[in-house]
Amino acid sequence: MTDGIDTTAAPSGPGCVECDATGSWWVHLRRCAECGHVGCCDDSLSKHATAHYSTTRHPVMQSFEPGEDWFWDYRTSELVDGPALAEPTSHPTDQSTPGPADRVPADWRDLLG
Repeated sequence: MTDGIDTTAAPSGPGCVECDATGSWWVHLRRCAECGHVGCCDDSLSKHATAHYSTTRHPVMQSFEPGEDWFWDYRTSELVDGPALAEPTSHPTDQSTPGPADRVPADWRDLLG
């Protein structure tokens, strides 16, 4: 592991751990580059990825969206370069965004307001 990144840590699953546990939904997903925890982004209602950083102090996350490979460092609030992480590097491509489809309310845009 180097500077908050462990390239061997597998993602915790295909969706936000906390949203899945409560039956909630998310806009986009982020993956902790240190432990693999998958949480929802700050555009989501619950902001679980940032909450994970606040709790664990794991400093770097990567987008967990298909086709995106950027990293974010919470310590500096800047995009940073990072190595390839353990597969899979995104949620399944057939998973809706926002998602999961069966839990996203019809008025989701209004809820994010």
